[in-house]
Amino acid sequence: MEHSKQTQLGSSDKKDAGTSSVVNGHCDGMVKRPAGGPSQPPAAESGSQRPVMESWREDRTRSVEDNEMRLPSLAAAYTTILRGLGEDPQRQGLLKTPWRAATAMQFFTKGYQEKIIDVLNDAIFDEDHDEMVIVKDIDMFSMCEHHLVPIFGRVHIGYLPNKRVLGLSKLARIVEIYSRRLQVQERLTKQIAVAITEALQPTGVGVVIEATHMCMVMRGVQKMNSKTITSTMLGVFREDPKTRDEFLTLIRS
Repeated sequence: MEHSKQTQLGSSDKKDAGTSSVVNGHCDGMVKRPAGGPSQPPAAESGSQRPVMESWREDRTRSVEDNEMRLPSLAAAYTTILRGLGEDPQRQGLLKTPWRAATAMQFFTKGYQEKIIDVLNDAIFDEDHDEMVIVKDIDMFSMCEHHLVPIFGRVHIGYLPNKRVLGLSKLARIVEIYSRRLQVQERLTKQIAVAITEALQPTGVGVVIEATHMCMVMRGVQKMNSKTITSTMLGVFREDPKTRDEFLTLIRS
């Protein structure tokens, strides 16, 4: 099944794999290039030195200290919400609800406190391996940025190494960092793929997410069994149908 004909596995990446732009503060292509630089991607550096990617520098927008400072105002906001719903925040069952809800929301969005470079910097290894690496069925929990209700599902990641491999658990950590933010599934899919591409400069990357959106289950159309499937294919995963089909077949096996 060719990627270009998939309506369900529709990638939000409509640009050539070698282009670069910025979407919501994140690099939207294979690599981020300096202004006025060459059109070709830079060659992978040899030895243990690894490039620091510009799109990773400003990922952390919240700290543990910020959590402590902002918790009272966040709890107060939940108190206002309870009153707006017609509830009494002073009744016994709701006395601590604003604080519980505030700390829970900070946990649900803890991805704002982390940077990809911190996670991957000590887990990229030089390895002469050029066969496909796949980690599938990675549990994912996120929050819909339109309704602030959960998105949950599974992430499947595959890449073709180019003399570098990534510690397998770090693929799950990348998913965790980007999913624990206010998200739309299309952007989340691309962010994961671009982060792996920037870290490893592999021959290609494929990411597929299958998720349930509570904004469709609990409200709106209220379709209990609906799932949303998105994909991003970069490099040979986008250009070569056989490579793409192999990846899609393996994640469904």
